[in-house]
Amino acid sequence: MEILKNEDLKNIQGGAITASFITAVVRAVNSLLDLGRSLGTAIRRVQNGSVCSL
Repeated sequence: MEILKNEDLKNIQGGAITASFITAVVRAVNSLLDLGRSLGTAIRRVQNGSVCSL
């Protein structure tokens, strides 16, 4: 194992986008879209008066 100097440590680059990160972002976007659809449906049902009352 090689011991790195401080100058070498400053030059290390990393942090590529991984498949796990992309999957997490896609799931978050899908969740937001589903939430928007549900909210839109609820608003439309209230406006049309087709809400079930208990």
